[in-house]
Amino acid sequence: MPELVSRAARDQGTLRTADDLVAAGLLAPEARTAADEVAARYAVALTPTLAHAIDRADPDDPIARQFVPDPSELKIRPEERADPIGDDAHSPVPGVVHRYPDRVLLKIVGVCAVYCRFCFRREMVGPGTGSMLSADALEAAFAYIARRPEIWEVILTGGDPFMLAPRRMAAVVERLAAVPHVRIVRHHTRVPVAAPERVDAAFVAALKAPGITPYVAVHVNHARELTAPARAALARLADAGIPLVSQSVLLKGVNDDAVTLAELFRTLVECRVKPYYLHHPDLAPGTGHFRLTVAEGQALMRALRGRLSGLALPTYVLDIPGGAGKVPLTPGHLAEAGDGLAVTDNCGGVHLYPPGA
Repeated sequence: MPELVSRAARDQGTLRTADDLVAAGLLAPEARTAADEVAARYAVALTPTLAHAIDRADPDDPIARQFVPDPSELKIRPEERADPIGDDAHSPVPGVVHRYPDRVLLKIVGVCAVYCRFCFRREMVGPGTGSMLSADALEAAFAYIARRPEIWEVILTGGDPFMLAPRRMAAVVERLAAVPHVRIVRHHTRVPVAAPERVDAAFVAALKAPGITPYVAVHVNHARELTAPARAALARLADAGIPLVSQSVLLKGVNDDAVTLAELFRTLVECRVKPYYLHHPDLAPGTGHFRLTVAEGQALMRALRGRLSGLALPTYVLDIPGGAGKVPLTPGHLAEAGDGLAVTDNCGGVHLYPPGA
């Protein structure tokens, strides 16, 4: 099978082990053993661009908190799930998630440029996970999309689809563009922020094909991630006419105050990126130290609504555990249920959400 991920995707200088992090001054030597234990379970990678953005004098640096392994990741809470948003329940063929009628996820690749410590697919991504689609599985995915005329949008995810080599990305986009009912191809990625040098002219060109409109949803959680190289990569995409939106996760110790969120969302708009979703963190294993309560998140959104332009306001959303879909976290969707919450999905179904999560 031809190589799906380019050799450039395995950039020299990426920090992948506790030893690497110690050598880079991002991990205390006495924390090495604990970090090795975390890395044995969950993938670790931190690119030079984001490593350089970390303030090594700040023990609570919000960039480091997102990428440097923490022993808290080995503390699994009862409510946490290996598949927190229920991808498997809606997967008709390997690599495809068909949760909503008019769109599907296509999990094209199982690796990322960086590995977020709060990732909701952390049990499924990383080197050696076996999540790279085989040639036969990819053909089966394309066949499923082609025979379902209701599918208007295909969302490339993974892993990170921007880890594909330009030639492979162009081949995937061209296959999707050949399906008459597929009109939108959306890419969910961290690469413009984490490895902006990969978003070169050849790669940008690979995202476009006659008959489809590409969108890019970039994952960014703090304004300091928008370094000069990241802004240049976003500009290359925007200058090519590709619409850009953002997805962020509300994370304790990273962006859990109104000032930090306001700076992030305004900076994104200045980069021609429309803030799209602010996700309540999912119930992924070992991520409890990142989670706020829903009430705390709603209070932050109320504070932002009074101070930010509508252009800079994302929708605060929750992916209901188990696969019932995404809902905005507004009062009409929530009610108290004992110690927890009852969440109403878009079809009127009611689901219990655990207390304190």
